[in-house]
Amino acid sequence: MKQTFLYALCGLAAAIILGGCSGMNALLKSGKPELIYSKAMEYYQKEKWQRASTLFEGAQYYYTGTPTEDSISFFNARCKFKNRDYDTASTLLDDFRRKFGRSAFIEDAEGMYALCFYYLSPGPSRDQTMTGHALIAINEFMSRYPKSDRIEDFKKINAELTERLHDKAYINAYTYYKIGRYKSAIVALKNALKQYPESKHREEIMYLIVDASYRFASNSVRDKQTDRYLTMLDSYLSFKEEFPESSHIKEIDRMAKNARDYLDRNNKDNNI
Repeated sequence: MKQTFLYALCGLAAAIILGGCSGMNALLKSGKPELIYSKAMEYYQKEKWQRASTLFEGAQYYYTGTPTEDSISFFNARCKFKNRDYDTASTLLDDFRRKFGRSAFIEDAEGMYALCFYYLSPGPSRDQTMTGHALIAINEFMSRYPKSDRIEDFKKINAELTERLHDKAYINAYTYYKIGRYKSAIVALKNALKQYPESKHREEIMYLIVDASYRFASNSVRDKQTDRYLTMLDSYLSFKEEFPESSHIKEIDRMAKNARDYLDRNNKDNNI
């Protein structure tokens, strides 16, 4: 009995779905743009994004070149956005802002366009191309609409994405350090510091520059060790000057002592 009831429910659900699809297809083939558009708006207001989008796309052909064209284009793009299809939404919104720069929907369209890249931006361990696109779009929006209601939210997003780039630069550099590629680590760490001087990782990056420089010098051939220890001591002094209370001080003091001892043993001038 229970099994028969379940079969009946499944059959009813299938019939509803098929009936809905059949009704949509019939409507799209009706050749009645006003009816298609009206039904699309009905679904849109009910937040049935996929159905609304299908009908907006069906109606778009009929309204090309009319005053309603921008509305249909915008609503369709917003359906994709609300349905979390950010790739498609960003493409549609980019087309919209290029074609309908004077539309009443332009501010909303450009705001959504920026948010598409924000939602597509992955965590800092992955490629940050989308994060770069998001930052460009968000800053363009804030520049064009400085009085927008979205400004404060976009400022927070901008800070979040910028920090994500800081994290990515740090992770990339630390990866070189972790696998013992100290020369590459030093270059990557210095680049991260130069590119993002206000990074929350600044202390750790400067410490790793000292540590990686010490290890690089220690593992070098004898005729290159002197110059590399001197370079390491320069980094050491810069770190101590900026972070005199750091928890790393004892450790880097030990490294500096070893470097100086090496220089003294080899009768090298050491005024550091």
